[in-house]
Amino acid sequence: MLTTTVCAALSAAGLAIAFLTAWRRRFAAATRIAAVALVPVGLAMSGLVGLGGKIVRAFGSWAADLVLKPSVWGGFAVLACAVVLWIAARLASGRGGGKEGRATGGRQRGKRPHASEPAAGTPALGSPAPAASRPAGAPDEDFSDIEAILKKHGI
Repeated sequence: MLTTTVCAALSAAGLAIAFLTAWRRRFAAATRIAAVALVPVGLAMSGLVGLGGKIVRAFGSWAADLVLKPSVWGGFAVLACAVVLWIAARLASGRGGGKEGRATGGRQRGKRPHASEPAAGTPALGSPAPAASRPAGAPDEDFSDIEAILKKHGI
């Protein structure tokens, strides 16, 4: 009984973390966290946790429960769902598990970079753009055009 409570609490905490991760729009990571969070409750429902030191004697009752209790089958279904979620998250994140994807930051040879990745020639966010690369109508750093508008309106 205590084992089931602990496993349910672990799963609830993991699912809460997965929800918060999904809230930050990191869906692949949230799916992986949810998959791992389902494992304790799946193990508890299937009866694979909590056998303790009575493995031989408990195996007979577990085998009988496997045949007669739908909750044991539900535990195996939860474990299967966790595996499917884990595989789906790995496929959705664009990394099949190979080390090439991790070493190159997810980019593979022959593939175009993602739209969110900066091009090789673009400056970093904190560095000012050179004057030659600015568009013709772009305002200067000193905001003189904004000051002129404010003065025009008497502000």
